[in-house]
Amino acid sequence: MSRIGKKAVAIPSGVNITIDGQTVTVKGPKGQLAWTIADEIAVTQEGSDLLLTARDESKRAKSMWGLSRTLIDNMVQGVTAGFEETLELVGVGYRATMKGTALSIQLGFSHDVNVEAPAGVTFAVPKQTEIKIAGADKQAVGEIAAKIRRIRPPEPYKGKGVRYAGEKVRRKEGKKK
Repeated sequence: MSRIGKKAVAIPSGVNITIDGQTVTVKGPKGQLAWTIADEIAVTQEGSDLLLTARDESKRAKSMWGLSRTLIDNMVQGVTAGFEETLELVGVGYRATMKGTALSIQLGFSHDVNVEAPAGVTFAVPKQTEIKIAGADKQAVGEIAAKIRRIRPPEPYKGKGVRYAGEKVRRKEGKKK
């Protein structure tokens, strides 16, 4: 069994980490993120590393140990480099445009679908059939990408719909005469 929690989280220069009880706040060039760690986990900062340890040997403590380490590592990566998700629109007449900070998508419905960007997330439309979602919070970027994909998921016969960049859609054979 791997022990992700044993690995220290490296803190790059330009990133400030504040530990206030069980709340860890990470501040960097792309923003600020905070998360409250479970009571079973202890957090200590040693130089440019952040160490997490389980306070007991319970199953929950072991589970939260690796989870906490991964979430803090994602926060550090988010405030330094950020996260980006790319969606592709496949289908005749499917296109996206920006209306201010909101995203307007035409997906074959009788109306345009407007999606507001949540706090800390930005949309970009480099091409009419491509949407880039960027932000410091990995969970928020992934969640809004999944919500947009859920509006019109790829269908298996023609492959039309909203898909992640590089996603392979399993195609079905149509009716035979």
